[in-house]
Amino acid sequence: PAVKKLESLQYAKVAEKASVSRRTVECCIRGTTSLLYHCLGKGMSVAFVVRDVGVLLIEGSTAQMRFYEDFLENVTGQRIQDRATLKALQQLDTVLSRVVPIASLSSTGRVIVFP
Repeated sequence: PAVKKLESLQYAKVAEKASVSRRTVECCIRGTTSLLYHCLGKGMSVAFVVRDVGVLLIEGSTAQMRFYEDFLENVTGQRIQDRATLKALQQLDTVLSRVVPIASLSSTGRVIVFP
């Protein structure tokens, strides 16, 4: 067990990139983490939509990342044309279509979505 050092979030840098005030960034992040804490404490399913990457779904004690096909293609540098490869990735619940409703990823069909 290695000791890992946590670094504080650089609110000023985030604010600069987003063209908003540091206070706005801090309020948004604190509000989001507070809502996440509340939802997880109540046993609710939550999903984080990571733009152009995929969706992180948390249900109970399980977390699963599903990736958009085009993101995987960009990472590998090649198109996933082989249907067998695509089918294998889908069976592993790794690939996600952008048109699939996020609620359908949850076993209950109910999920709080964090865009």
